[in-house]
Amino acid sequence: MPVPAEYQRASDDFYQYLVDARDTADLWSTHVTYTMTQGVFQAFRRRISFEDAIAFANILPVGLRALFVADWDPQEPQKSFADREEMMREVKSLREEHNFSTETAIRDVATALRRHVDEKAFDQVLAKLPAGATDFWQG
Repeated sequence: MPVPAEYQRASDDFYQYLVDARDTADLWSTHVTYTMTQGVFQAFRRRISFEDAIAFANILPVGLRALFVADWDPQEPQKSFADREEMMREVKSLREEHNFSTETAIRDVATALRRHVDEKAFDQVLAKLPAGATDFWQG
């Protein structure tokens, strides 16, 4: 069997997402966008079970899937969905001295992410996750 196309195009697809999210957030660099995206992913990941996180990761493109699971501490206690301000503080706490996430980072990442996933599959997975998951990913 040949290598699936999604793996052959993984780097290009990942970079296309970074450029899209950079432009959506009106940032100046894909490096900044990378940290912002990872912070948003970690804030979300902390609020869902391991099983739910795997289901969520499976609908992401390969590069974003890898970023979603990177640096995961499976022993970290699960949090509940909080108000947007508290979750944004978490996003901005990742590599704090080099984190230039926007005040609307969660919304910015959600908006760009939806353009790079199968939106129907994305919404179907979110509907099975705990209360707050769908609101988190509203663009």
